[in-house]
Amino acid sequence: MTSEMPHIVIAVDGPAAAGKGTLSRRLSEHYGLRHLDTGLTYRATAKALLDRGLPLDDEDLAAEIARGLDLSGLDRSVLSAHDIGEAASRVAVMPKVRRALVEAQREFAGIEPGAVLDGRDIGTVVCPDALIKFYVTASPEVRARRRHDEIVGNGGEADLASILSDIEKRDARDTGRADSPLRPAPDAHLLDTTEMGIEAAFEAARHLVDAALER
Repeated sequence: MTSEMPHIVIAVDGPAAAGKGTLSRRLSEHYGLRHLDTGLTYRATAKALLDRGLPLDDEDLAAEIARGLDLSGLDRSVLSAHDIGEAASRVAVMPKVRRALVEAQREFAGIEPGAVLDGRDIGTVVCPDALIKFYVTASPEVRARRRHDEIVGNGGEADLASILSDIEKRDARDTGRADSPLRPAPDAHLLDTTEMGIEAAFEAARHLVDAALER
């Protein structure tokens, strides 16, 4: 990035296992921007509570923990643990926690030269004024297969039917919640990766970002 480049915020939203994280990391590398998987911020909050033996149902305490997080050092490999995910699903529904983390995510996005943020409410809530917004999706069956293959590829065991069921339940929860539901921003570019590889998705996104920068 040169000093002449504008401040860039790229918002990438979408359901689980659609490819938004991989796309976001590719975009951040290409444009020299920091990257934040906002889902990890909820997992980091939950992990901090678990590590300290604190209750998961105290909203004020959880919000205090959320406000003290360092978003620059989130370790995906650690935070991907199943028990942390289960705990995160409990704290993520707390309005005070969501407000604290949205504020922290906006601060992250505001640091020069900008950032790529991915999640479920980036274009609609966290960074509604982002330079460009993407909504990355794919069929539930394809997303379940990707998640299954990822787990097996890492030496784990997985049941495809169970994963599909979990994804469908999570989609229903994410799209149906009252606070910051999962939905495309009105001005988001749709990338359906059901039959699109990550390289094709990246090239499509890159052309759109370049066009937005030229404007």
